[in-house]
Amino acid sequence: MLDQIHWLAAVTVLGVLEQAYFFLQVIYARRLFGISPPKVSGPPEFERIFRAQVNSSEYFPIFLALLWQAGLFFHQGLAAALGLLYLYARYCYFMGYKTSSSERLAPIYFSAGVLWILIAVSALGILHFFLSHYVGLNVLQFLTA
Repeated sequence: MLDQIHWLAAVTVLGVLEQAYFFLQVIYARRLFGISPPKVSGPPEFERIFRAQVNSSEYFPIFLALLWQAGLFFHQGLAAALGLLYLYARYCYFMGYKTSSSERLAPIYFSAGVLWILIAVSALGILHFFLSHYVGLNVLQFLTA
């Protein structure tokens, strides 16, 4: 069983570490700009870092759910590779947003595209499971015949 999920687990740990890095960046920015919690406003430099972290945190559960569904129902290797692409795009998004709000656009569009691909392969994998398990129709065997 573990050989079927080890790549997914590794990408999940990397994602958690990335989220921790984003959280730390907000803590450092709070200290740098003298902004104590619960305040979330301040200089634009702080607000961009804060928003980048919050936005990344909001999408993280969606990413994790899709990563695991795609990996379990479609293909672990493809899902893990897409997961790494997503994490890299999120890192570029964070660093771009930290610099300028316009620098976040290309990475956010790219990461959204990766999420859409994960949605598609998850849906295909789940559909294939339902069709083969409950209807007895093996679509992959049908396509290769």
